[in-house]
Amino acid sequence: MKPAWRSVYASLVVRGSRITGSGLFTPRRIRARAKIGEFEGERVAIGEARRRARGRRIVAIVELERHALDATRIRRGFRFINHSCEPNTFMRCTPTRAEFYARRDIAAGEELTVDYMESHHDGKLACRCGAARCRGFI
Repeated sequence: MKPAWRSVYASLVVRGSRITGSGLFTPRRIRARAKIGEFEGERVAIGEARRRARGRRIVAIVELERHALDATRIRRGFRFINHSCEPNTFMRCTPTRAEFYARRDIAAGEELTVDYMESHHDGKLACRCGAARCRGFI
């Protein structure tokens, strides 16, 4: 039997975002703490991932314990999740996976967001999330 989160993940759509570029949206309601899906990407060494990220403005890479996932060539899913200082999802990393869960109830049609926390931007990229408690930079 397929886990319930797989149908939620399969329903996510990519479209224009008010935050920046393309964003990831849900066409259905998602309950608080529900698993939404997992980050997909090419499995690469951490050093290779950092080399690939160098000089890029947009990076779709998640570093795990012993390797990284590079979603640069993926055309769906969490590769398109935008940053927010007040996100509606959170990412939980295991040694081999990066899983996304709902922080709160998420309404149908809402854009999914996550706090990037540490990123290759090192606090130098202006944040465009528009949250009431926006930190100003990513």
